[in-house]
Amino acid sequence: MSTTSPTVAQYTLARLSQLGINRIFGVPGDYAFSIDDAAEQVPGIQWVACANELNASYAADGYARIRGAAILSTTYGVGELSAINGVMGSKAHRLPVFHLVGMPSERIQHQGLITHHNLGDTVYDRFQSLSAAACCVSAVLTPDNCIDELERVIREALRLSMPAYIVISEVHGIMPVIGTPVTGKPLASIKRQQSNRKELDAAVATILKRLSDASNPVAIVTALTSRYGVADRAMEFIKKANIPVAVMPNDKGTVDESMPQFIGLYAGDWSSSKEVCEAVASADLVLDLGGIVQTELNTGLWTSNIDPSKLISIQDNWIKAGDKVFLSAALDDVLEALTAQTATRPASTWPKPAPMPLVGAASDALGSASFYPRLQKQLRSGDTLVIETGTCMTHLNKLLLPGGVDAEGQGLWGSIGWGTPACLGVAMAKTSGRTWLVTGDGSHQLTLNELAVMGRYGVKPCIFVLNNGIYGVEDVISERGHEYDNLAPVNYHLLPAAFGCKGWIVEKVATVAELDAALERIASADSAAYIEVMIPNEESQPLPASIIEGGYKLETPPVG
Repeated sequence: MSTTSPTVAQYTLARLSQLGINRIFGVPGDYAFSIDDAAEQVPGIQWVACANELNASYAADGYARIRGAAILSTTYGVGELSAINGVMGSKAHRLPVFHLVGMPSERIQHQGLITHHNLGDTVYDRFQSLSAAACCVSAVLTPDNCIDELERVIREALRLSMPAYIVISEVHGIMPVIGTPVTGKPLASIKRQQSNRKELDAAVATILKRLSDASNPVAIVTALTSRYGVADRAMEFIKKANIPVAVMPNDKGTVDESMPQFIGLYAGDWSSSKEVCEAVASADLVLDLGGIVQTELNTGLWTSNIDPSKLISIQDNWIKAGDKVFLSAALDDVLEALTAQTATRPASTWPKPAPMPLVGAASDALGSASFYPRLQKQLRSGDTLVIETGTCMTHLNKLLLPGGVDAEGQGLWGSIGWGTPACLGVAMAKTSGRTWLVTGDGSHQLTLNELAVMGRYGVKPCIFVLNNGIYGVEDVISERGHEYDNLAPVNYHLLPAAFGCKGWIVEKVATVAELDAALERIASADSAAYIEVMIPNEESQPLPASIIEGGYKLETPPVG
């Protein structure tokens, strides 16, 4: 980078990289050339050329889950609109993804010239309201405002833990910034929200009193603690207080499942065991650390039914305890105060989840019952499990993860195809441990071209594609036999070679013995793996009509 004042594009990337971001995911485009060029000029940051903008947004989402923030770059109009679904998913899952968009030069705009990537008119900012709606903050950077505006954008994106939309015109991107550049801090050292001392003290005192008065409290920890980098503090508090803790489907991987206080997955009628369901239902205090998301898939079709009078919900910067609401109480400050002041409860006995048992003889055809326990045995501390949306998540959410194993899913936004590019982003963000992806063939078909990007950059994920030839989850929630649920037949195990992935372990497995042999190869090698797992589509049987009706509410209610 030049020793003179950096350009707007260079300064933006350099300033964002100070957060600890070392990759920028995107697709090049003419109006974004100043940003694309800056990615090659700014030290410590690397351009990752994704297969398309949607994949790039998914990859940035995955990267942000590990590093805490990410950068996405697209061009004007066609590029940013292709990415908007993935950026909106990052907003739903509270991830600070900085979406940089290049737009036509102001010289073009002021002359009223009509350009491509538009609708044949001179409305140049028509896409800004659309892209900004996927974010919590937006700005159009110029040489004059770049330094101040970028600080505002960074602060808001981190304060709310949501995406930011940044527009840089092609001409302003190559102009030097005006003013004194800011030297930022790494994300981990930034205080993202401030507390009002009076509100914080009152909230903490209320929580401690309710906890002291409770005979059988239970904690539920959500992924929001990870988004704000305080999941470890939440675990420290749980251990200090010595209370049982559960997770819900959207939050898989947030809790250390090896800790003695962990009791399993809670999702109402869809809980991992009758014992964990009863433990939460019978609790006289449910301490919600991070804010439970009350969607149907997270609550077992709304069967969680936690009594509001027994619930204390600690959100990012506010707390609700019964009819009391405390404001400006930052999550990190609350957890720090609770850990310092809580009393340790006497030892107790709680339901202890067990690993899935190994089933299936060597010659048996593979199925879910034999696949998932064997995958579970391969996970090691430092690994990350990426869970694609679909029937696989109902199994993976109930795995007992070894200590130090994280998991990432997209159950709230639920955009199938997210998993494969997100796996790329996760793997690029990690500095140690393996990245495992389990995806159904239907989801994989949407974004499988990102395998070529993995091969290009030498990424080494372990990918399992469950091939049953159908959109299995659609059969589960409707009925079998629809033509629209059938997938185009693909020989998935041939794709890595076609996409230039060299040195990968590639197998197509249909029996328990074949899967065991493939897993042994993976365990003994430091290489990427791509395993096509044949799963019978007969497993995807429709749920009972009463359950489907509970989720979709289609029937006319009975009279009376």
